[in-house]
This record gives sequence, structure tokens and C-alpha cells, in this order.
Amino acid sequence: MRVFSEALQSGKFLVTAELNPPKGVDLGPLIQKADSLKGTVDAFNLTDSHSSRMAMSPAAVAHALADRGIESILQMTCRDKNRIALQGDLLAAYALGAANVLCMSGDPPGAGDHPDAKPVFDLDAVGLLRAIASLGAGKDLGGSDLNRAPSFCAGAVANPGADDLDKELRRFEDKLEAGAAFFQTQAVYDPAAMERFMRAVEQYDTPILSGFIMLKSARMARNFDENLPGVSVPRRIIEELDRADDRREASVEIAGRVIREIKPMCRGVHVMPIGWDSLIPAVLERAGL
Repeated sequence: MRVFSEALQSGKFLVTAELNPPKGVDLGPLIQKADSLKGTVDAFNLTDSHSSRMAMSPAAVAHALADRGIESILQMTCRDKNRIALQGDLLAAYALGAANVLCMSGDPPGAGDHPDAKPVFDLDAVGLLRAIASLGAGKDLGGSDLNRAPSFCAGAVANPGADDLDKELRRFEDKLEAGAAFFQTQAVYDPAAMERFMRAVEQYDTPILSGFIMLKSARMARNFDENLPGVSVPRRIIEELDRADDRREASVEIAGRVIREIKPMCRGVHVMPIGWDSLIPAVLERAGL
């Protein structure tokens, strides 16, 4: 199994993809998807109750994939747990073979399937990165010694299309200072926006993987453009989907084209297929990967 942290430094253009742990205990469909993309995808992001919808803990899924020689990136949000529980889960995940973590603040629970759940947010993403750095130095956030320190590869998220780019850049710097070794971005459909962001952060020489959510329809694209913070879908893409007789083929063509244009700017792409996992190889082929 290739170590993701080493691959980040290899110079290879990396491909990561997102998988959602199940609401239940049957890992069969998820493992089937991961197996089908093994060798095509360098590591799989495992979401942490995505969109505040309760699902299996990603640490258990990471362990199951590691047994099959498939590497994971464990998404961890600060939404549901305080710093004691977060640190305990980090140690448990590492003991189960999950050494890659993507630190996120997380969505508020009100929009999920347990809207009465109490949000925690004891830490934010920067605080979680600092907790990982502290554990790596052999101490918990309370200053107590660990009997052995983990060695995580910790990442964070960035939004190249943020309305307030200066604020986003300050946040990027805070995450770097707290220990982020790589970044994955919000979905990018406008290469010009990605180019502006990359110029602003080029001094840091940090691995950045550009995010891309597969667009299933013009309606979905319009919704992203109007309602997803920091995401702009160019009108030409929406019109292309509107005209398409085959939406899957149009989605593959658009994804391949955008990734091909963004490829020279960054160190990889993070594909969020939203159920269209089987199309990832075709997308990468269109992108020239």
C-alpha cells in the first residue's frame, strides 16, 4: 500500500475521491466501489456523517479498507465532539491504521437528519490541527504525556472561490501554521478562480488538490452556483448541461476539461462523484491522466 504522505512529496499528480460510510453496518457496496477504483485513486476521503446525516464512523471504514491495501483520508469534523472525544478518536483511528486526517469544522446539525442534535464545536479546524500536532509531539491538549505518539498526515480544506479571499487566505495561513501538510479545496469549475488562488498561495509550496463535484444536471449546477458558498459555475457549463442529450456523457466531458485546465496549477484533484463513482476512470482519461 502506497503511503499517501510520501505520494504528496513525489511530484505525481494525485487523485483522491470521496466515499460516504453507510447508514447501517453493511460495508459491501462501499468496498466494491473502492475495489473498482483501486490503482486509479490514490486515497479515499471517508466522510464524517456528511451534511450532518448520521452514518458509520469513518475510522471503522478506514480499517476495513486498510485490510484490503486501500489507503484512506479520514475526514474529522468538530461538530459533534469536544476536545476529549476528538483526541480519543484520533488515537483510536491511528491504532486502526488511519494515519491521514482531513480537519474540518463541519456543517451545523440543523440541516441534517437529526436537527435537534446539539452542536459542539469545542474546537474548530485550526484547533483540531493543533490537537494533532500536540499528539504527534507526545502530549494531549491538557499537557499529559502519551505512552507513544502517533504520526499523522494532517490536511485541511480551502475555498479558492471564497467571497472574501483575504479572509480565506488568512485562514489558510492559520491552518498551515497549525500543521496542515496538504489542502483539498471546495469544488472548482472556473479555472481562472483557481489560478488567482494559487498565485496568492504559491509562496508556501504546499500540496493542494483541487476539488470537483460531478454535475448531474443543469439544475444541480444552477443550485451550486446560487447556493453553495464560494462555488461559481460558469454559465457556459450550465448551458452545456441544459443542451445535453446524455447528462452522464456531458458531465464526464465537463469534468475532464476542467481538470485538464486546472492540472498545471496544483498537485492533484479531489473528485466528489455523488454516486457516479463508475465514471471517475472516464473523467481521468478525458483529463489526460
